[in-house]
Parts: sequence; C-alpha cells; structure tokens
Amino acid sequence: MNAQARTENEQGKGARLKKNKKWETPWIGYAFISPWLAGILLFILWPMGQSLYFSFTDYPLLDAPKWIGIGNYTKMFTEDDLFWKSIKITIVFVVISVPLKLMFALFMAMLLKQSVKGMSLFRTAVYFPSLVGASIAIAMLWQNILGRDGFVVAILSWFGREPVSIINSPDTSLLSLIVLAVWQFGSSMVIFLAGLKQIPGSLYEASAIDGASKLRQFFKITLPMLSPVILFNLIMQVISAFQMFTQAFVITGGGPMNSTNVFALYLYERAFTRFEMGYASALAWILLVIIALVTVLIFATSRKWVFYETEGGK
Repeated sequence: MNAQARTENEQGKGARLKKNKKWETPWIGYAFISPWLAGILLFILWPMGQSLYFSFTDYPLLDAPKWIGIGNYTKMFTEDDLFWKSIKITIVFVVISVPLKLMFALFMAMLLKQSVKGMSLFRTAVYFPSLVGASIAIAMLWQNILGRDGFVVAILSWFGREPVSIINSPDTSLLSLIVLAVWQFGSSMVIFLAGLKQIPGSLYEASAIDGASKLRQFFKITLPMLSPVILFNLIMQVISAFQMFTQAFVITGGGPMNSTNVFALYLYERAFTRFEMGYASALAWILLVIIALVTVLIFATSRKWVFYETEGGK
C-alpha cells in the first residue's frame, strides 16, 4: 500500500512539474528577451515600416507626407542622373577597396601569426588605428594629410609634381577614400588571425615533407582552409563599404564635381539638405535591395570556392 501511494505521489508530482513547465517556461524565456524584443520593435522594425511608407510619399519633413505611389522610384530611375552616378561611384569604391583591404588584412595576419617575442604588442599597435579609423577626428586628420599643405603633397612635390590637393582633384579624390578604407583593416585582420590559428600545423608539416613550397602551401592549404573566414569577412566588408558615409562626408563632402558622392552621402543630402524625406526613404530601400542582392550573389557563388571540413558544408 505504501509503495502504491508513493508511486501515485511521484506520478502526481511529475504531472504538476510537467504542467508548470508547459505553462511557465515560455513566459520566463520571453521575459528575459523582452528588452531585446522591445529594441527590435521600437528601433528597427517600426522605423523600417515608417521608412517604407514614406518612400511612397512626398514628405518635405516640415509638412505632412502626401501619398504619391511609386513616384519617387520612377523619378529615381528615369530622371535622377546623380542617383546613377552615386551608384557607379559606390560600386567602384566597393570593388576596389574591399579586395585590397582583405588582401592586406590577410598579409598582416600571416605576419602577426609568427611566434616572436613581444608579438602581442605588435598586434595591438597594428590593430589600434582601426579602433579610431572611422571617427571624425581621423577623417579630419586624413583631410589635412592629403590637403594642399599636407606632407603627402610635399613629398610628391620633391619629384616635380605640382602641389595640388589630392582630395580636391576629381581624378584622385576617390582614391584617397579607398586608401583610407584599406588602412582600416584591423577587424578583418583579427578575424583572419583567429582563422589561421585554427589550421592544423600537421598539414604544413606533411606538405613540406612532400616538397611543397611556401607559395604552394598558401594556395593549397591556407586559402582553402581559410575560405569560410574569407567568406565572412567579404560579406561584412562589402556591406560596410556600401554604407560608407563618414569619410566622404568629412574629407571631401562629395566633391569635387560629385566624384566622391557615394550613395549614403547622396541619401543624406536628399534627406537633410533638401528635406526630401520621402525620396531619401526610397533611396534607403534601394540601397537595402542592392546590398541584399550582392550578399545573395556572394553566397550563391561561395559553393564553388568555400571549403568546409564537414560533408555538405554544415
């Protein structure tokens, strides 16, 4: 009798625990993530919904928005020459700066991988510029370095070049922004360095025994084993490059002759200089679509060049 009562008691207790777990656990989880959910709703989803609505309106900021349908998009693709020019400039910036930045970051990561006394100090010194590289102060410093009285122009004048400001020339202004972007390689370098440390040393030892040179080891071992990290860095840097704003805004202001008027800067100009918030919202959604399409394209082509150790790339 006692055994039967004990069994019934345990069964009842198990049923109560199961019931409590069924009804209480989800709400506890939602309570813990409620700050995150509130942030997503208030600062991401709601502004995105508002932006999407405004993109179909004529909204001069100081007056109420007026619904015009796809008028902003029609004007953008058929009448706005600066729209197409800003896209062209942005694509040139992305296509040149991102590969150079990743190659330089990988090169520096391979150098800093070496076991040398005081290497931690070297790694900190190399990474430090990237901590402040996107700040306004660094952009202003870069503006002074490449200006007419900057030391770069002074050095070039030694070789007979006329002292002309690099950032004020339509032929070199975009190049100055590209060089600055490549200089900000720290975050990619750290990720590459972590990836390099995960490659088994036995692979290099076995290939060295077979007579593989350092160059062959790099292309046959390092790059394939590092390809998932390269994919991650590529996507992150492409997204960042498409949204580049601070450097162009501070250093060149989009000039000279709109030669550095990248897409994000043109969007800012439409929104806060001309107060065309509806048109600026449409530009923002076009930028989102462009970034999404490029990201999908990178993922689609990654099947041919990204190597995963597990079968099926999982």
